[in-house]
Amino acid sequence: MVKSPNLFAAACLLAFCGMASAYTITGSVSDEQGAAVKGASVSLLVEGKTATTDDQGKFTIHEDEADTSGKTALPASGSSVGYVGVNGGVLSYAQGASSAVQVRVFNALGHQVAKKTLHGAGTYDLNRDVGARGTYFAQVSVGNARQSAWFKGALLKAAAQGEAIRFVADGFDTLTVPLGTLDTTLTVTLKKSAPTFKFGYALKNEPTPSKGCGSASKLQKVRSVENGDQFEIKVGGESRKYFITLPKNYDNTKPHKVLFALHCYGSTGEDFVHHAADYDHPTPYYGQQVLDKNGDYIFVSLDAIGGLWNKGQGDHDFFDQTLTTLNENYCIDTSRVFINGFSYGAMFSYSLMQDMQHRVRAAATYAVADYNIWLPEGNAMKELPIAWMNVHGVNDDRCNYNQAKTSALPRILKRNGKADANGDFTDASSEKPEEIKGNTGHVCYDFKNVDERFPVRWCSWPGSHQWTAHDTGNMDVGWDWQGTWVPEEVHSFFEQF
Repeated sequence: MVKSPNLFAAACLLAFCGMASAYTITGSVSDEQGAAVKGASVSLLVEGKTATTDDQGKFTIHEDEADTSGKTALPASGSSVGYVGVNGGVLSYAQGASSAVQVRVFNALGHQVAKKTLHGAGTYDLNRDVGARGTYFAQVSVGNARQSAWFKGALLKAAAQGEAIRFVADGFDTLTVPLGTLDTTLTVTLKKSAPTFKFGYALKNEPTPSKGCGSASKLQKVRSVENGDQFEIKVGGESRKYFITLPKNYDNTKPHKVLFALHCYGSTGEDFVHHAADYDHPTPYYGQQVLDKNGDYIFVSLDAIGGLWNKGQGDHDFFDQTLTTLNENYCIDTSRVFINGFSYGAMFSYSLMQDMQHRVRAAATYAVADYNIWLPEGNAMKELPIAWMNVHGVNDDRCNYNQAKTSALPRILKRNGKADANGDFTDASSEKPEEIKGNTGHVCYDFKNVDERFPVRWCSWPGSHQWTAHDTGNMDVGWDWQGTWVPEEVHSFFEQF
């Protein structure tokens, strides 16, 4: 007796209601440069199945259905099909005559989904014609003889609640991907793990957003000035003045770098926000604002009481509290805070950078001196490295070049040497810089024995006490200040982080 397709469909649904499902998860794993990641561990967290990526970064996690269909043997005679067997969706057939073998395939609802004509004896994978997972009914005919057989296109297995696939590989961040189905193909990119250090960040680390990201500033300005706004803050009972210049395209969801300008003796904080162009102020913020083509920086200028950075802890607290205020009111990258200053501003920068290494990434100084400055006693932070660049005229008669080279420089190099096996920084103070020879040009020397995360650059030129260095000889008066190379060199130094 031959069942109709619809009757058979109902029988199939009953027969399959308690059967196990199957799934196949395939994929490939690569790094951010597109190179295959070999040997990555791939785990289904709920199913508990695992795989390992091969040389091409490929993997497969597979589970077969239980196949209870077996094989159906038919009487071999000239009027019958002969032999029909279905195993895993593969039809095996044999016959005693040379008639064509007609195969029709129906889905569980009785709709025909495929029709095939076969000859002789052999095998045929029925799955190639069904196009979808589910249960199917095959009707095989030779002449007037007809026989039925059922098979399974593997049933799609739904992912259990909380199912996810996890990728773990040495040197990469662990990645976990939630799954809504257990039958899928994945293309996965793993990120290199950020190295861990006792102190500091990796070069080109991801931005570290401040508390103020995503919120509007609550700061109340005292007044607007050309190219910025003035604010005030109470520090140790004293009112301190500072200025902020936001990029025109400021976005409170994008962490911005921060650059502090620390003014020299005889100047004010406002002078480095806006000033009539001259050899001391060719552009705002020591020439850095004009180089910020994409609006990546927030610029800040602090104002010293009486024009001198001589308040010791009070000046350090002023910087510290101002930076905290920025963190809370603007979206800044707390791992990219920079300072720069000339003359007395360079001394104050030098003082800060040996106390605020946990908050300042790098400093650039112009004509530094390591006297007439203040450092807190017993502060462990001052024993940590700091990235530093100094520009100095070899004929400087105010902040002596040779004293800076033989005293200020080796003090920094002493704790900036390459980290040892324990992550402790070594002494690089024995390395000497290359220096300018002659009366034109300049030399910027990058130290080789320092840790790459804390570079030191020493730039010498044949000038006197001036930050806007140039390559046209030792002329302190009347030279073209627009030709200074310093801002570009400093910008390049900061941008490496």
